[in-house]
Amino acid sequence: MVFYVHTGNGKLRWTDGGKEMKRMNLRRGDVFRLQAGSVFCVQSNLDPEREKMRIHAIFSNTDEGIYDPSIGAYSSINDLVLGFDGKILNAAFKVPEEVLEEIASATKPPPVVHAVTEGQKSALWKLEDQLVNFLVGGKDDSLYDIGNKHKKTKETKTFNILDADPDFENCNGWSLTVDKWSLKSLRDSNIGIFMVHLTKGSMMGPHWNPMATEIAVVLHGQGMIRVVCPGTANESECKNMRFKVKEGDVFAVSRFHPMAQMSFNNDSFVFMGFSSSTKRNHPQFLTGKSSILRMVDRSILAVSFSVTNTTMDQLLNAQEDALILDCTSCAEEEDEKMKGEIEKEKQEEEATMREEERKREAEEEEEEEEGREEREREREEEEARKREEEKRRKEEEEKREPEEAERERELTRGRGEEKTEDQDRKGDEGKRRRALRKVWKL
Repeated sequence: MVFYVHTGNGKLRWTDGGKEMKRMNLRRGDVFRLQAGSVFCVQSNLDPEREKMRIHAIFSNTDEGIYDPSIGAYSSINDLVLGFDGKILNAAFKVPEEVLEEIASATKPPPVVHAVTEGQKSALWKLEDQLVNFLVGGKDDSLYDIGNKHKKTKETKTFNILDADPDFENCNGWSLTVDKWSLKSLRDSNIGIFMVHLTKGSMMGPHWNPMATEIAVVLHGQGMIRVVCPGTANESECKNMRFKVKEGDVFAVSRFHPMAQMSFNNDSFVFMGFSSSTKRNHPQFLTGKSSILRMVDRSILAVSFSVTNTTMDQLLNAQEDALILDCTSCAEEEDEKMKGEIEKEKQEEEATMREEERKREAEEEEEEEEGREEREREREEEEARKREEEKRRKEEEEKREPEEAERERELTRGRGEEKTEDQDRKGDEGKRRRALRKVWKL
């Protein structure tokens, strides 16, 4: 963890694997780094009229790459201790079970708590020493054996960025960079710290970082940031941008992206931040005496820009300042352009939404028309089907009429023949009976 004290003052106590706690007084402007695996706590000044202590910190992968996203940037010490069951803690701390039960059953405090009083410090130091021994492998394991011992601490001095001499300074502002080559505590770290102070109406000239990504926090005032996409390979993912920042805002600029920071005419603009780099980072400036373009042959530049050598000479030789430049009303103009772009984007978005709404309505009307046509087609098909069925029915009826008439005639003939036969049978029977009567008369 690399941190910067923005406001207030207090104390830092930590151990990074040694046999004793180290202590450091902190004040505004201090910069320090805690090694990975350090056990630490920060306490603000107890003065009732103290200024609130604010710290900006960054947690980064180390060169060994031991950062585990599942753990996070840091762990709470009570999570580390209470993750073990009671039997293990009892054997490790050699204290009665009721002590461990009281600790385990207590409400978990938030990461930031109210400072302890003087009367509580003695007990806190006891527990602090014991936890340090437990976590980093101290020799003394008894909570009560060290009860009367004086807490051992080692005083460490800090580096204060506000007391350091700037790397560059002129009437337009100053800048300072601190990295592992200039600060011992940052060694074995891939994090550097920078601070920029721009006076009213000034600009940190257009530049880019070939080796580092910057994450900055605005400490004072307001400013405009202009970031340029370094290539056109994928314009949908990389676009030029300008944005306004104020005190407390955080902004980041990726490696290789040209940028410029500008202050407004009515106030200064101060920001600090962290840069990630495993090698020395030398920002490349496009303008001024330190311009990287001045190192390139003018004729090559002229061809690259499709202008004459004279025009290129005029472009590069006019600016005599370096790094931090006078730029009156630049921030104001960028702000107006940003507002114009926002309004344009808003109008384009509204136009896009209207066009999408129009297309949606047109699609709905088209779908509705298709639905009507489909329903009309289905109705016509249904009517045609019914007409066809009616036609077939009539044809079948017409075919059945002659057949039924023929069957009726056949039935009529059949009934006539049956009647004749019946009459014949009846006539024969009468004749037979008359003949019998004649016989009987004889």
